[in-house]
This record gives sequence, structure tokens and C-alpha cells, in this order.
Amino acid sequence: MPKIVLFGATGYTGRLIAQALTARGTAPVLAGRNADSLAQLATETGGADTAVADVTDPASVRALLGRGDVLISTVGPFLRYGKPALAAAVAAGAHYFDSTGEGPFIRTVFDHDDEARRADIALLTAFGFDYVPGNLAAALALAEAPDAVRADIGYFIADPGTSGGTRASMAGMLFEDGFALRDGRIVPQRTAARVRDFEVAGRSRTAASVPGSEHFALARSYPQLREANVYLGLPGPAAHGLRATSLITAAIARVEPVKKLGETALTRVVKGSTGGPAPAARARTRTWAVADVSDAAGRNRASVTLAGVDPYDFTAAILAWGARTVLDGGLLGTGALGPVEAFGLDRLTAGAAEAGLNR
Repeated sequence: MPKIVLFGATGYTGRLIAQALTARGTAPVLAGRNADSLAQLATETGGADTAVADVTDPASVRALLGRGDVLISTVGPFLRYGKPALAAAVAAGAHYFDSTGEGPFIRTVFDHDDEARRADIALLTAFGFDYVPGNLAAALALAEAPDAVRADIGYFIADPGTSGGTRASMAGMLFEDGFALRDGRIVPQRTAARVRDFEVAGRSRTAASVPGSEHFALARSYPQLREANVYLGLPGPAAHGLRATSLITAAIARVEPVKKLGETALTRVVKGSTGGPAPAARARTRTWAVADVSDAAGRNRASVTLAGVDPYDFTAAILAWGARTVLDGGLLGTGALGPVEAFGLDRLTAGAAEAGLNR
């Protein structure tokens, strides 16, 4: 019988997903490196099967999966550790979810589209706060304005906290190439190449451009879309500071030995798996995803704002919902899919609301 396998279960995000699945009456197979930590988590979540697997031993990751299973991977930074889980899912014929926010890894997953279709499976990358809300907000706006050819999407967080894994992922992306959708094609674009303001909850907020899954996913569901931009909300000085920093890191990245030195230094300084915000802190956090869509003349045709809960709580809940929905036969297609393409706009809207994100 197909099962859900949670790889990276004892990490910060993994534990939240395990709790979310258990709350929905689903006991996943808890997988990770440390047998003792897995056993403790299994006890805390009411009893579940466990399996030891490590990305340094790809065969151990492949052994987790059978055909038709659903794999949720939280093992990051994904640029460093994510590929064994992706490869294992494709080889096993298992559906795949991950919690990455790393643009270059998102691109890697979409590069496996043909393989996934041949294997008759779905690959759903960045299926968390990065980047389900923006995909949904833009899809709702595009449904109101079918003549729109451009989407600008912004993510905003009030009172944010970050986990060690998130900080490690952000550091790992500093020297990596970004991208955007231009003229219907994915093209290179450095992080923070653009800075703009959005209207969010009655006030103007600044954001800097980042690579996201929307660049790939929205164009597949809405072929009339010619341009997509994804932004991360930051204080104005920080947004412009990131823009300047990205010019420097882009220059460094072109010199491979210097790039490797920079990446090595960051790895030593920024550690993953160091925990994250406590429940009380997450309860104070609020989030928004804003999508503005415009026509070929640049006129705004529709705007949608979705308001939600803490990013980690949303990520855990939406991944639990997505995995359970796939296991129950609710998937609409195969290949490397965006969230709207995978589940349809109505069902995704309902799933996001269940996870704490509403219009």
C-alpha cells in the first residue's frame, strides 16, 4: 500500500510536518540520519514507522521508497543535499514534494519534467510558503483578468523568525544565478535586480526580486503570460542594500575559485539544523502574498492579496495537505508541476485555506 515518507523528519520543519500529518490522521514513515532522534519523534507523534537514511548514502534514500509512494523532503540546504531525494523519487516512481525556497534547486526539479512524466509521477518543488501563496494569488488574479500578460508577486512577513535551515539556504544562494520570466522564457536575472513597492494591508511595502517557482509554474498554466516577477518584502534600505550586494556576489560567482572560497566560508559561519521560532513567536507572525497582473499596455487588470499565518506553520500544513491529497488520488497530472497545475485552482484554494491562507 502506498505510504507517505517524511525525509528529514527530525529537523525543525520536518517535526512540524510530522505533527501536521499526525493531526490529519496520517502516520508517515519518519526518515532521517539519527535512529534515536527518529524513535523519540515517533513516540511524540503517537507512534510511526522509522527508517534511517542519509544523503551521503543515496542507496539508503532509494530504499525508503516504492512505486506510488509520496516523498516529502525537507533535507536542506537543497543545493547541497537535495538531489539524492529527488533522484530516489524518480527512480522509484514515487511522487515528490520538497520545502525548498532555493531558486536554482527549483529549476533543477523542473529540469526533471520529462523523466517524471515517463515515470508517471508528480514532482512538486517549493511546496510551502515558498512558493504556494504567490502561485495561488497570481492564479486568482489571472482568473479575473484573462487578458493579463504580466504578473508581479510579492511576499511579506510581519514579525518573522527564521530557522537555522532557512538561514543556511539563504546563505547558499548568495553566489547562485537567479532567473525571471521574460517574453515567455526563463532568462537569467540576479537576485534583487528589481526593487518595487506593493500595497499590503493598507500601507506601501518595499520588496526585492527573487527567483521563485512562479516563473516556471504560472507560464505552464497560463500560456498567455509573458512576464513574471517574484519579490520578497524587506525594509527599504535592506532591499536596496541587497541589490548592491547582489552586484558584488554576481561578480564573485564568475570566478570559480573565489566563489568556492566564499561558499566554504559561509558554510562554516551559517549552520543549519539549529532550531527555529518557538510556537509563541510563530503565533505572532502574519504573512501576505500579493499578486498584481497587468495587460500588454501595462494597465493593472486585477490585484489579489492573501493573508496567512506563520511561514513554517503554513509550510507544514500545506505539505501535509498536498501529500495526503496525492495519496488519496487527487492529483491532476504528472511531471514537474506547479501547485495550480497539480490540484486545480478550486481545490488548491480550499487546501490553502485549511492551512491558514485566505483572501
